[in-house]
Amino acid sequence: MVLLLNVLSQVCVLALVALGLAIVFGMMDIVNLAHGDFVTLGAFTLAALQHAGGAEAYWLALVVAPLVGAAAGWLLEATVIRLLYHRTLDTLLATYAVSLIVQKLLELGFGKHPQLVQTPIGGSLTLLGAEYPAYRIFVIATSLVVIALSALVFTGTRYGIRLRAVIQNPAMAEGLGINTRKMNRSAFALGAALAAFAGVLVAPLVSVESHLGLSYLSKAFFVIVVGGIGSVLGAVTGSALIGSVETLLNYRVDPSLASALVLIMAIALIRIRPQGLVPGFSAAHQLLGKG
Repeated sequence: MVLLLNVLSQVCVLALVALGLAIVFGMMDIVNLAHGDFVTLGAFTLAALQHAGGAEAYWLALVVAPLVGAAAGWLLEATVIRLLYHRTLDTLLATYAVSLIVQKLLELGFGKHPQLVQTPIGGSLTLLGAEYPAYRIFVIATSLVVIALSALVFTGTRYGIRLRAVIQNPAMAEGLGINTRKMNRSAFALGAALAAFAGVLVAPLVSVESHLGLSYLSKAFFVIVVGGIGSVLGAVTGSALIGSVETLLNYRVDPSLASALVLIMAIALIRIRPQGLVPGFSAAHQLLGKG
């Protein structure tokens, strides 16, 4: 039971990070190497608020951090990304540079030492005869709610319909009167907000440093390519597969070897099913399916 809950907590956090990246990558074909830094910004927002207001500031951070992430994402799209559409190599270099700048700014502002973050919920709960930390259960429950709401927005709202139209055929969406530039910017901000929210959830469980988001960035790319580009269900499915396999392998082998084995598995799956486990809406997915 404990192992199952550990797997579920890892999968849920990874899904939150991957959801935003899946939408951005699927919609704009932007390989954003700074996406992991939104996770870091969320964690550092929590650290700053708790430093000022104590452990109870955690609940405020759940609201403030996504706003900080959304603002950072909006600013990045408005100042850098919008100038580099359809220029993949330039986008890689630019977002990598932004990532380095963000990390150095955090180190200048907070120092290189790990930040102190307090868990707002202590103790443990008994589930089917097994003791499990109450905070981890909170992380699982909260992540599932946010994932469900994201899926509802993507599939059951007017905004979601417009978003899927832009993902599937930007030129046609523009011709139908949809402001694709506005949709791109709002989607980028939404993806950043989800990553920052994930940063708050994971911060009490990890070492909060300027490089925190890097490990989640690589995993998130595995998730969206294996799961299906531009698909919410694909991001969740990919997270379930990648997160569960890596967590289970960590119990048996060295973590570095576990990551390598997960990468090999992802490559094999992409070779067998290039469009992903759950076909998405993106033009990129359609091209992969023909390859």
